[in-house]
Amino acid sequence: MMRWLALLFSALFALPALAAEHEVAPGPGRLAAAIGGAAPGDVLILTDGAYPGPVTIDRTLTITGPRGAVVDGTGQGTVITISAADVVLKGFTVTGSGSANEDLDAGVKILKGADRVQILGLTLYDNMHGIDMHGGRDAEVIGNHITGRQNHRMNERGNGIYVWNSPGTLLEGNEIRYGRDGIFSNASASSIYRNNIMRDLRFAVHFMYTQRTEVSGNISIGNHLGFAIMFSDRSKILNNLSLGDREHGLMLNYANNADVTGNLIRGGTKKCLFIYNAHKNLIWSNRFQGCGIGIHFTAGSERNVLTGNAFIGNQNQVKYVGTRFMEWSHEGRGNFWSDHPAYDLNGDGIADASYRPNDLMDHILWSTPSAALLTGSPAVQLIRWSQSSFPATMPGGVTDSAPLMQPLTIPVLPEIAAMEEAAAGRWTTGNYDDLDPDDLTSH
Repeated sequence: MMRWLALLFSALFALPALAAEHEVAPGPGRLAAAIGGAAPGDVLILTDGAYPGPVTIDRTLTITGPRGAVVDGTGQGTVITISAADVVLKGFTVTGSGSANEDLDAGVKILKGADRVQILGLTLYDNMHGIDMHGGRDAEVIGNHITGRQNHRMNERGNGIYVWNSPGTLLEGNEIRYGRDGIFSNASASSIYRNNIMRDLRFAVHFMYTQRTEVSGNISIGNHLGFAIMFSDRSKILNNLSLGDREHGLMLNYANNADVTGNLIRGGTKKCLFIYNAHKNLIWSNRFQGCGIGIHFTAGSERNVLTGNAFIGNQNQVKYVGTRFMEWSHEGRGNFWSDHPAYDLNGDGIADASYRPNDLMDHILWSTPSAALLTGSPAVQLIRWSQSSFPATMPGGVTDSAPLMQPLTIPVLPEIAAMEEAAAGRWTTGNYDDLDPDDLTSH
């Protein structure tokens, strides 16, 4: 009996102490002191008021508080640095980081080894970078409101969320406005970025050397470029919206083995989809509408599958400068083209005539723009008539042998459509010289 009692007491004393809750009053140094005096697992509860920083969280803690509780970095470096695992930040406001982009000053920084951090429902404003995830694994960044800076030159601002070498990251339901890029993912992998809204930025989502990562259900409105997938592999770009972005809705630049499905790119954009040296991508069931160019396909991109997409009301549906013959249908199913005078005698939903978007004169005009002066000349019209009447004279280019008779539709919620309407026409006025559209493939 005594032996069993001894074992019971030993087990009880071996149990960790229950987490304690501590209310932290506003004031200089008080949050840092509370962190230094807390035991791992404790909960620190903030109240309305200012908490001047910066501070470092070096042990497992939960810090929570209302939006009126403001942790202010007073312009010195990063406001909150997290170096411990399993830290939770929830509800309060973070502002006032430094301005050193080379040091990645941020509202919140997650360091290597700070795994499984949760950043939930924070309000972050006037920071160089909103959240800098710099090596921590399996973080969850959910439901935060991030408002970046509005320096005159966009490239001198920081990112809403910067993800570097932080696999397993979940970014969900965040609203990001102003700054440079909404989500910049660099040298990372195996993450999910979904259901975020991003406005008034350079790029909504920017990938560099990012592998096996899903971008789904995100909304880009009025940005210079919607979704830039660069030097990346096995990305999933699913069910996103690019509405009224300036240069490209979606760019695949040295991006391979991607699944690009269910996306809507609409309005105001010079190019709905730009594919540059990208290979073996599945581009399926997307809607490209109201752009200067529906799809610009260049730099030897090969073995891509395009099927089930809708190209609607673009000034030029396709720009392909090349001599290879490209077939844009798959297993008897092509794409819908709003400018194709199609007919379907057997009612199978597939047009009875193939679609060829470009002819020899298009190639000449793209390679020698000054030739546009001859567009209405009889010689040009004769060449175009002969090529439409005798397809064998056509150069290499795109053919859709099984164009669809009906386009797919992708709905937009009324509140999102209102944001789209508010951003409409913004690129026709103002000066946006801080972004070089001819240099986008190098960023």
